[in-house]
Amino acid sequence: MKMTTWWPLVGAETRAWLIEHNGETLPPPVVTEIMAVTGGSTDPEWWAGESADRPRLTDGAVDWIEAVANGEEPPVG
Repeated sequence: MKMTTWWPLVGAETRAWLIEHNGETLPPPVVTEIMAVTGGSTDPEWWAGESADRPRLTDGAVDWIEAVANGEEPPVG
């Protein structure tokens, strides 16, 4: 599932966390919610996989979230 599809499906709290902590590894509650709305899908366009400590998003996903946070039109993805 593409990020543009799941972004509006996660709760406002999760979206706010992703904006506030953009680029950081993802805590279990955020991963759980993303996996719940995507049906467990980990599209390589946004899912970078596990780092040394926790999962993280790709650089492209981080850029997309930054655009959203800045009130800009994010790239289609």
